[in-house]
Amino acid sequence: MPSYQYKAVDKIGRQARGGLDAVNDVDLELRLRRMGLDLITYKEVDRHAAVLAAGGKITRQDLINFCFDMEQMNRSGIPLIDGLRDLRDTLDNPRFREVLTVMTEDMEGGKVMSQCMAMHPEVFNNVFVSLVKAGEQTGRIAEVFKSLADSLKWQDELASQTKRLLIYPVMVLAVVIGVVMFLLMYLVPQVVGLLKTMGVALPAQTKVLIFLSNFVTGYWPLVLGAPIIVAVFLVLAIKRSARAIYLWDYAKLHFPLTGPILQKIIMSRFASFFALMYQSGITVLEALRISEEIVDNRVIADGLMRAGQQIGAGASLTETFQNLGVFPPLVIRMLRVGESTGALDVSLRNVNYFYTRDVRESVDKALKLLEPAMTLGLGVVLALIMWSVLSPVYDILGKIKF
Repeated sequence: MPSYQYKAVDKIGRQARGGLDAVNDVDLELRLRRMGLDLITYKEVDRHAAVLAAGGKITRQDLINFCFDMEQMNRSGIPLIDGLRDLRDTLDNPRFREVLTVMTEDMEGGKVMSQCMAMHPEVFNNVFVSLVKAGEQTGRIAEVFKSLADSLKWQDELASQTKRLLIYPVMVLAVVIGVVMFLLMYLVPQVVGLLKTMGVALPAQTKVLIFLSNFVTGYWPLVLGAPIIVAVFLVLAIKRSARAIYLWDYAKLHFPLTGPILQKIIMSRFASFFALMYQSGITVLEALRISEEIVDNRVIADGLMRAGQQIGAGASLTETFQNLGVFPPLVIRMLRVGESTGALDVSLRNVNYFYTRDVRESVDKALKLLEPAMTLGLGVVLALIMWSVLSPVYDILGKIKF
């Protein structure tokens, strides 16, 4: 349906501007008349392009505030469309304000909120839309918005923990690379020149260091550029090849130290959203299908797809998850109790709590281990370089007779 940008006046002559979907200009005029407006001028526009052109980035915090405000207004008895109008007028983010403007106009045109959200997949993902749709169908929209706000807060905390885990190693690695490059390109050539003038026989470790120094000095663009080229090649391969995506996701789950933590993070995210969808009235099979996109890992997504096929064939949820080989025995027992008592959503929330606590403890332990490990690694590298550089000097000093 075409979209129009219009200029109109109300019954007391005040001007009103906005956008609206309509079949044609006659339909646009009729829709505005039902809204108490008289059309003056209009033009057809690409509303999706207008939203993107509004600029700005819609952050997770914007969505958390949106869910919280919508929950509070709905519990207060304010209609959703009125709540959207009020929220739109208080937003500072121009892009989000434009999205809510389009949603408000769509709802005025007769669409429900989940349909309006589905028109903006770059803001509201499939899970968000499905949960809101389930809330509309069950009359529990306020509870859905509360659960979404809690889930988004948890994701924000999880992202913060993940950054904490990665920032320190990256910084230390950058320092190590910088120091080593400086030593190989500046210090080693200076010492080598001194040793050559003295005609000293060089030990094996010093010869290896000189070879590395000459290679880095002569081919430093290759040394610095090769990792970038390899990284770009891997990124392009992962984007274009399903097989490469699967192998990369498999490798991420099996990296030492970070692999088990990532697996727990994915399982925690899955349990949280699955419980939320199940509680909102979404069927188990549909929740599993949506969860394939949530986990953001092809290996685990394929496992969930197989789980859905087994459940569709008559297998129990607990038996199916046990066959995946991803969940520990404690989690399987939680699911078995939840399935037998009919409180599966409660069991899944316990699973989420189990993994969230485990992730937090694992991140703290990893950080405590990484700091001394990286410091020790830096010390070992520097010690090897200094040993290779200074051992010939000590040999010279040892031969001098005082």
